[in-house]
Amino acid sequence: MLISKEIEEDVYIPPKFIGHALDGDTVKVFLMAQRKRKSPEGQIVEIIQRAKTEFVGTIEISKNYAFLVPDSRKMQVDLYIPLEKLNGAKNGEKVVGRMTDWPKDASSPFGEIVEVLGKPLENEVEMTAILADNGFPLRFPKHVEEAAGDISLTISEEEIAKRKDFREITTFTIDPLDAKDFDDALSIRTLENGNTEVGVHIADVTHYVQENGILDKEAVNRATSVYLVDRVIPMLPEVLSNQVCSLRPNEEKLTFSAVFELDENAKVVDKWVGRTVIYSDRRFTYEEAQEIIESGEGEYKDELATLNNLARIMREKRLDSGAIAFDKVEVRFKLDEKKMPESVFFKVQKDAHKLIEEFMLLANRTVATMIGKPGKGHTPKTFVYRIHDKPDPEKLMNFSLFLKTFGYRYNFSNPDKAARGLNSLLQEIKGKREENMLETLAIRTMAKAEYSTENIGHYGLGFDYYTHFTSPIRRYPDVMVHRLLDRYLAKGEKSANEEHYEHLCKHSSDMERRAAEAERDSVKYYQVLYLKDSVGEEFDGVISGVTEWGIFVELIESKCEGMIRLREIQGDYYYFDDKNHRIVGHNYNRVYQLGDPIRIKVTNADLYNKRIDFALVDTGEDDDL
Repeated sequence: MLISKEIEEDVYIPPKFIGHALDGDTVKVFLMAQRKRKSPEGQIVEIIQRAKTEFVGTIEISKNYAFLVPDSRKMQVDLYIPLEKLNGAKNGEKVVGRMTDWPKDASSPFGEIVEVLGKPLENEVEMTAILADNGFPLRFPKHVEEAAGDISLTISEEEIAKRKDFREITTFTIDPLDAKDFDDALSIRTLENGNTEVGVHIADVTHYVQENGILDKEAVNRATSVYLVDRVIPMLPEVLSNQVCSLRPNEEKLTFSAVFELDENAKVVDKWVGRTVIYSDRRFTYEEAQEIIESGEGEYKDELATLNNLARIMREKRLDSGAIAFDKVEVRFKLDEKKMPESVFFKVQKDAHKLIEEFMLLANRTVATMIGKPGKGHTPKTFVYRIHDKPDPEKLMNFSLFLKTFGYRYNFSNPDKAARGLNSLLQEIKGKREENMLETLAIRTMAKAEYSTENIGHYGLGFDYYTHFTSPIRRYPDVMVHRLLDRYLAKGEKSANEEHYEHLCKHSSDMERRAAEAERDSVKYYQVLYLKDSVGEEFDGVISGVTEWGIFVELIESKCEGMIRLREIQGDYYYFDDKNHRIVGHNYNRVYQLGDPIRIKVTNADLYNKRIDFALVDTGEDDDL
């Protein structure tokens, strides 16, 4: 199927007319006369641009030639590799291959090996393969590392004199236990009028990374840091991400800040945005900050209590104004010294997380509104927005109908009013067995958030203006936002070139999707690794997905997901009822539906394909059937 940019409908391409096109390629299509098919039919006549030319897979070498067998199921053909293009690869090794040519009459593209990753099924090799397959560089080029190494760690008095000085104001960071790149810090003090001043201080990456310089070009290429289960692949070299820019405790740092004066009702009385210098007094982990918030005892207990109280008020206002309170459980693995999974734990949002979230949202929303909102004497200029479109009404309607099978009655027919109903649903299902599954389905009804210079608002957050300002160490759009703020607020320059920034927005959105895919792949690999020694054991689970091939089951204990294939369910022939998210036995009408509790046995943990297979322990059918 071709997704067309010029006509409203997708175009069906019969297999015989695909030619040498691959998944994701930009192509030119000849439209054929429409026949019985509902969608238009076409033939690919030209490949304009390849989506990718490098592929990860296993090398298979024979006497006279070799083939790279790609890992990705989307790549339907193997790469033919001449023996002189093996680059030292040995039979059975995991490699990265580059497509060099695809002769018109050849059934397979020709290629060369550009990197040997190592033996398959070794954690280091598999994680590296995931990065390479999603288009992320495996290391920083030497000239980039050298450019980062040349940056001075010393802040001059001349630079400090250009900035607002917050070094004497109480400032701290709150981050995950294993974090090294501290993007953001909060400062707090009570003003003479009784109001509270809160500074949201963000690492001033653009002071060190000059536009179009060596470091900037590398950051553009990567566009985002990538968070796999066992490692972080930073957007910037570590000397920047973990040292120079990181807001480490007891060090003076250059920052770009949004500073707010808030009254006791968390109303913003005044605000200021600009460059600053700070000194972080304390580095808190989320757990440490949470303990102080709950106990009321510990360092900076009063400051944390004030921030937490203001954040709670802001969150209540935000939800009342139409924001959706998704709070999906995130699965994390505890790894041993060899990076093998010892156990699974769940990341739960508590007050300390929500405190940071609310002030980051406030800063992001504020800077977007300052630049984007038309007003007296103010014309919006080119800017980078984080946008989130309204959900598809048909998806919302189908979700409403599905909820009825669980006894929940919500009408989401009007997307403008759906947010309040979704929040009510999320509260109602909290703690129930179907919570995770229904929340996942609700998220799937939503559009995908992305970056754009064209503002349409952020539906999920209920904001008319929103951007990403708070994480320039790990997201390139935030770097763009900092540059534009400096251009408009400090220098008073004219609007930037929209086409240039829109191109960067599209690239950043694409790399963000790739990073999310890489993260999912790494989680799936570690789920298989975690259950590898549990083959033959039984677990309780919930049906988390239903397809024409089988049912997916998420284990309650670990959230690991595997599949029971329809053809392997004994006692009946099952068919897929897609409208009701269930499978039904043809002879005995036994039903397995999304959200049903189920008992399974682990039958296979396939690391090579990142797949877990389950079998039903008890079909629930009578023995005499």
